[in-house]
Amino acid sequence: MAPLTYRDHHATDPDQADWTLPRVLRTRTARHPDKIFLDAPTWGVTLTYGEVLDLAERIGSGLLARGHARGDRVVIMMPNNPDYILAWFGANLAGMAEVPINTAYRGSFLEHQVRTVEPSAAVITPEFADRFVESADECRAVRRFYVVGEDPEVAPAVVALEEAGFDAEPFSALLCTQSKVELPEADYRDLAGIFFTSGTTGLSKGVAMSHSQLYFFADQGASLVRLAEDDVYLSVGPLFHGNAQFLAAYPALIKGCRFVLHERFSASRWTTWIRDSGATVTNLVGVMSDFLWKQPPAEDDGDNQLRCVWAVPNPSRVAEEFKARFGIEELVENFGLTEVSMPILTPYGVPRPPGAVGLEVADWFEVQLVDPLTDTEVPVGEVGELVVRPKVPWTICSGYYNMPEKSFEAMRNGWFHTGDGLRKDEEGWYYFVDRLKDAIRRRGENISSYEVEQAILGHPAVAECAVVAVPADGIGAEDEVMAVVVLADGAEADAEELWAYFDTRIPAFAVPRFLKLADTLPTTPSGKLQKAPLRAAGREGALDRTATAAAR
Repeated sequence: MAPLTYRDHHATDPDQADWTLPRVLRTRTARHPDKIFLDAPTWGVTLTYGEVLDLAERIGSGLLARGHARGDRVVIMMPNNPDYILAWFGANLAGMAEVPINTAYRGSFLEHQVRTVEPSAAVITPEFADRFVESADECRAVRRFYVVGEDPEVAPAVVALEEAGFDAEPFSALLCTQSKVELPEADYRDLAGIFFTSGTTGLSKGVAMSHSQLYFFADQGASLVRLAEDDVYLSVGPLFHGNAQFLAAYPALIKGCRFVLHERFSASRWTTWIRDSGATVTNLVGVMSDFLWKQPPAEDDGDNQLRCVWAVPNPSRVAEEFKARFGIEELVENFGLTEVSMPILTPYGVPRPPGAVGLEVADWFEVQLVDPLTDTEVPVGEVGELVVRPKVPWTICSGYYNMPEKSFEAMRNGWFHTGDGLRKDEEGWYYFVDRLKDAIRRRGENISSYEVEQAILGHPAVAECAVVAVPADGIGAEDEVMAVVVLADGAEADAEELWAYFDTRIPAFAVPRFLKLADTLPTTPSGKLQKAPLRAAGREGALDRTATAAAR
C-alpha cells in the first residue's frame, strides 16, 4: 500500500501571477469593501477591507513620495498594534520588502540585521528609538524613521533620532497622505519580506521570501484549518513572527475573514477573548497550550465558537481532554520552516498516531529523510535529516539575503537541507525527533546559540562558553537555554553577576535560565567544541535562575 500523503491543499487562487499581497487586498476589497478585516479590541479599532486598502495606499504613496523606491527594504520594529498591519501592507503596496525585527533585539543582534538588509526606512514605536541611537553608526543605511504613537511620546523620539543624524517624522504623516501616487504593480516573484531565522553555527540569517511564497505559505495555513469566509481568526502572537503574520493575518485576508488582533498572549484572558470575539480559529505556539492547560478550569472554558486550534507543538499528551475542555472540534499541526513553507501537514479530522506531525504535502513538495553526511536517503523508520524541494517554483525562499555562502550551504544537491531530524513510519506519518542544528527554540522563539555565545564572551571574566538546549517542562514545552562558562585564569564572577550581564546584552527570551561554571569544555582531538556531551549531561549540576529567584 502506498504511504499516506496530504492532498487537501488546492490554491485559493489558481493563477500564481495573482499571488501578491496588493492583488489579494484589492480583490478582497472589491468583493466586500465594508466588511471588517482588522478587529483590534485592545485599541478599540476596527477597520474594513476598504479602509485598510485606503490607509495602506496612503502609506505606500507617502513612502514613494519621500524618495523610497520599489525594491527597498523597510524595517518594522514595534509591538502588536493596528499600525503594524498598515505599515506592512503599505510597504508591500509601495513595492518594498518588509523586515520585521524582534522587539527584544538591541546591540549586536539589532545591528547585524540592519547591516544585512540595508533598509532605507524604519517604522518603529518610540521606545525603540534609543536602541537605534545607541547603534547609530551601524544603522546608517536607514534614511528615514517613521515613529508610531501618540504625539507626546512621538516627539521626543523624533528629536533623539534627528540628533543622532537620522531623518525622522511621525508615522501619522504617512497616514495623512492626501495625494496618492501611482503605486507599482507587484510581481509574484518580487521580494516581499525578509524574516530572520536563528543561525546554527553563525549569525542569524534573513530568509528572502517572495510574494509568491508568502501567499503560498498563508494559503497552506488556510487549508490546514479549513478557513472559510465566515470564520474569525484570532491571533495573540507577535506580528514580527510569521506565526501571527503570514500564518494568521494573511490567511484571513486570502479567505476574506475577520482578523482579531491582541497585543500579546495572556493565559488568564484567552478564553474571554475567544468567547467575546466569536473566534472560530486561532493558533498557539511553544508553551502557550501548556500555560492554558495549567489555568484553573472554569465552567465556561468551552463556551465559545472555537472550531479549530493550530498548535505547534501539539499538546498530544492531553489532546482529547484539551479539546473537550475548550470546546474545540479539531487540533491541527504541521512541520515547516520559514525557508520552505510547510512540506508536512496534518489532514483535518483524520486520526493520527501519537507524536506524528503530519504527512508529506505531495502535490507541492518532494520530501526525503537523508544521512546528513552523505545526503543518501535513509530507510523507513530511521532518523534522517529532512530535505525538501518544491514542485512549483517560487513556493520556497529565494535564499538568505546578502548571505550567498549560507544559501549555497543550505541548498546543496538540489535539495533544501533543514538540519532537523525526523523519522517516517510505514504509513507515511512523520515524527520530529531532534534538531541536528545548534539552534534552540524556547517559548516560540528561535535562538541562535552562536549569537548568545558571542554576547556572553563579551564579559571580561569569561574565557570560553557553550550554549545548548536542555528540555523544558510542560505538555507544550520546547527548550530551555543553558550556558556552560569557563572563566579566564585568575578571573572571578559568580552566577548573579553573569546573569546581570546577560540581561544587558541578550534579548530576554534568549537569556540562559541554566548556568554551569566549568573548568574546561569538551573538544575533539582537533580542538573543535563538542556540544553533544553537554546536552547529554543536561541540567545536572547547573544553577537554575528561576529556582534561585524563587528561593530569594
